[in-house]
Amino acid sequence: MKSISLLCLLSFLPFAAEAHASHPLHDSTVLLWPDGAPQAQGSEVTDKPALTLHFPPKAKATGAAVIVNPGGGYNILASDHEGLQVARWLNSIGVTAFVLRYRLKPTYQPPTALLDAQRAVRYVRYHAAEYGISPNRIGMLGFSAGGHLASATGTRFDAGNPAADDPIERLSSRPDFLVLVYAAISGELFRTSSPDYLSTNSLVTTDTPPTFLVQTHEDPVVSPNHSVLFYQALLEAKVPAEMHIFGFGSHGLGLAPGDPQLVQWQPLLAGWLRRSGLLANGTRTAVKGTVALDGKPLFRGWVTFIPDDDHAPIARGYVHYRSKSKIDIDQLHGPFPGKHRVEVYVVSRESSAPKTGSYSMDDVERYVHATPGSSAPIVVDIVPGKEIHLEITTK
Repeated sequence: MKSISLLCLLSFLPFAAEAHASHPLHDSTVLLWPDGAPQAQGSEVTDKPALTLHFPPKAKATGAAVIVNPGGGYNILASDHEGLQVARWLNSIGVTAFVLRYRLKPTYQPPTALLDAQRAVRYVRYHAAEYGISPNRIGMLGFSAGGHLASATGTRFDAGNPAADDPIERLSSRPDFLVLVYAAISGELFRTSSPDYLSTNSLVTTDTPPTFLVQTHEDPVVSPNHSVLFYQALLEAKVPAEMHIFGFGSHGLGLAPGDPQLVQWQPLLAGWLRRSGLLANGTRTAVKGTVALDGKPLFRGWVTFIPDDDHAPIARGYVHYRSKSKIDIDQLHGPFPGKHRVEVYVVSRESSAPKTGSYSMDDVERYVHATPGSSAPIVVDIVPGKEIHLEITTK
């Protein structure tokens, strides 16, 4: 057992050392209210809400930030597997992480924790330049009760008080995105109704931040109905969202080490962050144009634009005969301007006998070169307002 522990420690140390060297405040803790928190009932550590700061290596930093709310039923903070370990993973994908110490029962009730979470968003936004992050790419990730706190923060925010003496209080408490992992959404969904979990799904509006949800079908503590309820509200409000319900897994699994299926929620989240344009600075643009295959309009397929920046969003457009083989990607789903590598996928060549179910091709065809035998990738420079016309020769 000792040799295994030592091996695990040694494998972890290089990244920890690299991250620590990237920022002088790495692993330090800051009080959200240095002169004392409102509603404080004492002067113990538990009366002082705080953030522990975790920075990615400078070369990896994307400018995105996430405030992490550990779970624990508003009674404790599961700050190892739902705090530090999550922060380290976020650092590994270039995201600066802040683990929140919010106030707990029985001394404090969930509304006080919400006050702490709102202050955390304002605090991080106020110190964005100092921390090397973007003030409009600050998210909040929460597990279980910490997920309830995140959903409350994302539905009960304000624009700040411009007349406040404290400059931090002048800033918005709205997170720019939410990540809810087996989050409690409504106390009414528990076997015994809990007043600690005021329903947040009913507070979702068009201004609720884009949200990524993770849940397991087997969770015996927080039913998947919690996530479903919140997702339905997001869907009705037309808020961008993505939800994953895994078939296996209990409650409180954190990063789910050792579970080869459930652990996939992390790369899925990383992909969603990138696709949502949250891992890089930029402004999306619409893309219009045409695709021709051997001199004829592409009958049915996909065109994918892959940026040079690994953190910038990939854009993908569906091309088909009904649209006369035109590329038409709206701004919400478009790429950032700049150089992009292009991949064209052909899924159907014709539909001469659609009622018979006959095939027009053997398999999906992928084209990354404009002509046969060429080693040069297809590269386009995406410029707002400029159409793109792709010509591909296959023979």
